[in-house]
Amino acid sequence: MKLNSSLLAAAAAFIAAPALAQDAVETVGKPHPGLMGFQPAATELARDLQGLDHLILIIISAITLFVIALIAIVVVRYNRRANPTPASFTHNSPLEIAWTIIPIVILVFIGAFSLPVLFKQQEIPEGEVHIKVTGYQWYWGYEYTDHEFAFDSYMIGQPATMTSEDDDAGAQAYVSSDAMKAKLKKAGYNEDEFLLATDTQVVIPVNKVVVMDVTGADVIHSWTIPAFGVKQDAVPGRIAQLWFKAEKEGIYFGQCSELCGKDHAYMPITVKVVSEAEYEKWLEQAKEQYAGTPSSMKVAALN
Repeated sequence: MKLNSSLLAAAAAFIAAPALAQDAVETVGKPHPGLMGFQPAATELARDLQGLDHLILIIISAITLFVIALIAIVVVRYNRRANPTPASFTHNSPLEIAWTIIPIVILVFIGAFSLPVLFKQQEIPEGEVHIKVTGYQWYWGYEYTDHEFAFDSYMIGQPATMTSEDDDAGAQAYVSSDAMKAKLKKAGYNEDEFLLATDTQVVIPVNKVVVMDVTGADVIHSWTIPAFGVKQDAVPGRIAQLWFKAEKEGIYFGQCSELCGKDHAYMPITVKVVSEAEYEKWLEQAKEQYAGTPSSMKVAALN
């Protein structure tokens, strides 16, 4: 499926045209300038991870404050002026036992909460929707294996998504401009979602278990949606799995999270979570549009 996107731009845009028009829905999972913290958790996995992070933050904050207090006591009480004649002892058995046992207890406590979270991620349940994800330099391919159709997903603004109409409007690949913002808006995205929005979206039903088989076609990539609490490396020659169950309808963004080459920053991920009825409607349209063939292979057939 991997082809030179610059040579296929016009044909790809012609074929993908029906997929560009996305219904306007709430954007739930995306980064916001100047903000800190996690994106709103949309899955049980994400809630578990965020809860674990908060727990560990409390523990390490308490340890840090305790160490700072000890240092302050030593500085004030045992400096040369306050303690001109230092003690000469070399051992303190109770203290040495304490600083050995207490860290072990803390680590066991953390492990008691972190290991269940890890096992929940790694124990793949029975999926209700199955999707194979393939990372390419620099786009994603998706195959709905239950329904035997597939498509490729490019960032809006990559050469493969540019058309002669965009050229006439003054839009340039990889460049944010008024023309590019208009292109995003036409595709159903917000103007500030440049570098996040894709020409085709992964569409899944709400409250259904989605199992993804993740692999790479050339180098290592990584499929990540922060709001879902999932991240899986896409390694060539291997198939790994991840799962999630989205609990809120909306659009969620992610990025390739493994440095994979010069256009690593330009292979985002867009997932649209819809109602089951809307999903079934989209499935019928997708089967007809993609007809079991990835879009890049359709482009090749036109040449």
